[in-house]
Amino acid sequence: MGIRSFFAKPFAHWVVNKYRMTRSEAIEKQHFWLKSNVEKAKSTLFGKAYGLDKIQNYLDFKVKVPIFEYEDIKPYIEEAVAGKKDILWPGKPAYFAKTSGTTSGAKYIPISSESMPFHILGARDALLHYVHHSGNASFLDQKLIFLSGSPELALKNGVPTGRLSGIVNHHVPSYLRTNQLPSYATNCMEDWEEKLAAIVRETMDQRMGLISGIPPWVQMYFDRLEAQSGKKIGELFPDFQVFVTGGVNFEPYRDKLMQSIGRKVDVIETYPASEGFIAFQDSTGEEGLLLLVDAGIFYEFVPTDTYFSASPTRLCLSEVELGVNYALLMTTNAGLWSYSIGDTVKFVSLDPFRVVVTGRIKHFISAFGEHVIAEEVELAVKEAMEACPETKIVEFTVAPNITPKDGLMPHHEWLMEFDSAPKDMELFQKTLDASMQRQNIYYQDLITGNILQPLRIQSLAKDSFIQYMKSKGKLGGQNKVPRLSNDRILAEGLLGLKTE
Repeated sequence: MGIRSFFAKPFAHWVVNKYRMTRSEAIEKQHFWLKSNVEKAKSTLFGKAYGLDKIQNYLDFKVKVPIFEYEDIKPYIEEAVAGKKDILWPGKPAYFAKTSGTTSGAKYIPISSESMPFHILGARDALLHYVHHSGNASFLDQKLIFLSGSPELALKNGVPTGRLSGIVNHHVPSYLRTNQLPSYATNCMEDWEEKLAAIVRETMDQRMGLISGIPPWVQMYFDRLEAQSGKKIGELFPDFQVFVTGGVNFEPYRDKLMQSIGRKVDVIETYPASEGFIAFQDSTGEEGLLLLVDAGIFYEFVPTDTYFSASPTRLCLSEVELGVNYALLMTTNAGLWSYSIGDTVKFVSLDPFRVVVTGRIKHFISAFGEHVIAEEVELAVKEAMEACPETKIVEFTVAPNITPKDGLMPHHEWLMEFDSAPKDMELFQKTLDASMQRQNIYYQDLITGNILQPLRIQSLAKDSFIQYMKSKGKLGGQNKVPRLSNDRILAEGLLGLKTE
């Protein structure tokens, strides 16, 4: 037993007990952070504009502070990026996390000196919960790899700016630095394919204990390793025990990743965001991720069926219900206020508060009023793969086809890249459609009413999604392919690559 694993177990026991105490005070902790954040920011430019000094409780807060999306709060962020102080939070931000979607431009999310530690503690405590519940800490004595963005940071009027994963890299505890991979020089490479080749060279002969990253980019890493070594990942890295993932729903990628590994490894799911570390898997025996209620963030929840209305319903943690789809709002100790991060969540437990991420509030298909969401399509894929167990999917996305060129009726088009295609494509397609009709009554009504025909699958060539993301300058790192689109931009981009 190494020194890291030796000390990790008693420390993990202490941390888990601390979280258990917090669970019983979840509502009180949430109102503490609302009061604390409001009090601290009342003299800022934003605070004066929205009367934060007049807020005494959550009802006051809802009256004074509207829901903000990025474009709404962007004028304030631009002031902060320009180097001005006391805009959204006292002083200047410690960092700007630069983010971008597949179809949107760059966004700058402020991180304060008060919020930064919670990004680190969330990741640390996810690992410590695993150590405590599994009794396994030996992976900490092996090499650890974090597939992330470059840690090289630019300056925006004196404020370090870069990808969140690159910023976090500067705060990795010193006791993990000596066994962290890849090297700093490799991590700073901007070209993902060159960087991946360098990571493969650096790790091929190492004793890897933990691998962390977004599933599609980890799969690329595994594919390269397997191609060069001729071995499954579990054979190449006999000490590999723990896979840490976050950023996307893991289930659609699970089978192919586990096939590449060739044996069982433990999986820890996390829910990090540039706006704050939101949740992590605290138990292997329970569904969902533990919401971090004492991490500088006050959460609000908007039922998705009211989000786009003139008066969206806003609820605090004490008001949520099981099984309801909510848009997630965050008020943070970095100066974001009732900020919609774009994700939708559903509570699967209220004691403690555990959530699953169900999709994106603006990533849906409702070309005909069906409002299909990511949770539905991902469950449909899971059921279709169970019906055709030989199927392995690399990636997929779904878009409406309102005016098909071949004269067919409108339908949902599923663009899928298979590593192993179903032997019975008709069965696979029918299982997908049956699942969608069972889950979404609006979709079912459109099918039975002959407004839509059943979904159709478009098989894509190998590496189509990689080539598309590369063409957009979004290959690797924290970039993700939207699961759903309400337009044809992504679909036509992928189909254009297919015919080249």
